[in-house]
Amino acid sequence: MPVSKGRNKAIIFAAQANYEYVTTIFLLIFGTIIVNSSLNIGYSPSSILINQNSNMKNLAFLLVIFLMVAQGASAQKKAKKNTNSNKTAYKVVCVGFYNLENLFDTLNTPDVRDTDFTPTGSYAYTGEVYQEKLQNLSYVVSQLGTEKTADGAALLGVCEIENKDVLDDFVKQPLIKDRNYQIVHYNSLDKRGIDVGLLYNPKYFSVIESGKITPKLFYDNENDGKEVEKRDTVFTRDMLWVKGKLDGEEVYAIVCHWPSRRGGSYLREGAAKFCKDFTDKILEKEPNAKIIIMGDLNDDPVSPSVKSVIGARAKKEQTKKGQFFNPAYTLYTQGLGTLAWNDSWNLFDQMLVSHALLNDNKGYRFYAYSRFNKPFLLNKAGRYKGYPYRTYVGGKYQGGYSDHLPVYMYLVKKK
Repeated sequence: MPVSKGRNKAIIFAAQANYEYVTTIFLLIFGTIIVNSSLNIGYSPSSILINQNSNMKNLAFLLVIFLMVAQGASAQKKAKKNTNSNKTAYKVVCVGFYNLENLFDTLNTPDVRDTDFTPTGSYAYTGEVYQEKLQNLSYVVSQLGTEKTADGAALLGVCEIENKDVLDDFVKQPLIKDRNYQIVHYNSLDKRGIDVGLLYNPKYFSVIESGKITPKLFYDNENDGKEVEKRDTVFTRDMLWVKGKLDGEEVYAIVCHWPSRRGGSYLREGAAKFCKDFTDKILEKEPNAKIIIMGDLNDDPVSPSVKSVIGARAKKEQTKKGQFFNPAYTLYTQGLGTLAWNDSWNLFDQMLVSHALLNDNKGYRFYAYSRFNKPFLLNKAGRYKGYPYRTYVGGKYQGGYSDHLPVYMYLVKKK
């Protein structure tokens, strides 16, 4: 009884799938051949001899196939084992930024334009609204970056916060309180009373020193006959800088919220110049300093403030020592953004990294940047379908999150 081609294929498949079981299958086939040979009693001696010779040839063929495939499978398994053992393990940390859109307390603070965000103000901003906003924002932050690190953002820059008190309330929210976020914050001169801040998880980061950069900007009115320094001052947000150790490695974080689009581009270019001067001083003393500039820049990656003043590069390979790489550029060229206006996207929320974060094979280096755009953060219907789901629209409470999507990046380091 000749062995069919189907059985030959079955033997080969079994050997490739798991060569450790091929011997058993081979013995079963061998036994079948022997039994079939012994049952050829009704044939003449010559036909029995022919069948036996045929079976022996098949047996020899199967033996050769078995040895070849088993050897190949063994080699594949060994190679796979070696490949797995050669895989490099990495530590991963997440750095994020989120414009919290008017996170005010409910108190009317003197000399601050916060009346609208009080219980009796135009937004009817009650304690219940405030608490719901805190819960909503903490829900977002609780998920940010958890695709690759269970602890989420180790560093989180924030803006549009009224004061440190609202951050104290925010970090106590049940969804994120176990991270034990600590706060770095300074009051700024912004007339609306909104500041920037940095939250950090002490499991990953410790502060060495911090401060603020106050951009001295003036409204550009060449027809007023005044010297520049005597023109009206632009009271905008300070930039926050923090020097610390990220898992034992020195890193600088600069959190920005540059002047709004209501003013001219020159105001954001002016703020960018103050930021650039500050980073230049760091890099002059520490050429390999690892610096992250993050924030709502109120400009796109191609705007003069970012592209020309900061000089941020669109590609890693174009970034030289003393320069910054802007990973947001790629998303922007794909038509993606972090806030929507007039049915188009802008990408104001950016994270720039210094050259040292691109080429360190021993310490932390840049891995990836993205916007966080889960479906729950977007309007599902209506005029603003697809836009970020806000807290208020046209003065009416919506119960959303923010008019900006958060952004984040991963830094990796060999274990």
